[in-house]
Amino acid sequence: MVDYIISEYITREGIGKLEELAPIYKAKVNTPKKITAFNELCDKWHKIAPGQPSPSFTYKDINGKEVHLSDFVGKYVYIDNWATWCGPCRREQPMLKKLEERFAGKNICFVSVSCDQDKSAWEKVVKEEKLEGIQLYAGAFDPFMDAYMITAIPHFILIDREGKVINAKMSRPSDPETVKFLDALEGL
Repeated sequence: MVDYIISEYITREGIGKLEELAPIYKAKVNTPKKITAFNELCDKWHKIAPGQPSPSFTYKDINGKEVHLSDFVGKYVYIDNWATWCGPCRREQPMLKKLEERFAGKNICFVSVSCDQDKSAWEKVVKEEKLEGIQLYAGAFDPFMDAYMITAIPHFILIDREGKVINAKMSRPSDPETVKFLDALEGL
């Protein structure tokens, strides 16, 4: 039971409370297979902890041009992982547009990565709704999303100017804390 509860918490929330949870886990769980799986889960989170180099990606934009995460070195990168069929994702888009407008000309870019299985559905929405920012298509079962352990969308990530993780679970555009956080970024 302890393995299940703590592992599920870490899976959803990350390792922010690992210092408190690890001693409980170690005291109660002694199955080698479970311990190995738990350690692997924690290692995965350590790889996307603040200050760590972000996992990279290469996707194509709406025009078929290849875009790499490394193309944005020197700028902050706010990444929106979404899909056309996702209601909460679609509800965030007007707020994302407001963020893009507010920070236009600043040292930040807004990248939307679609995990739609149906590429034509993504293309249709991007074109018909004139979505702004950098629109990229990843498709389903994406290694970048896997590296960030994204199990639900929308999911937002903030990366610094050197390509390092600031926040692997960044707040949504609709959250007032997002603007405050972005406003406070050094060199924005």
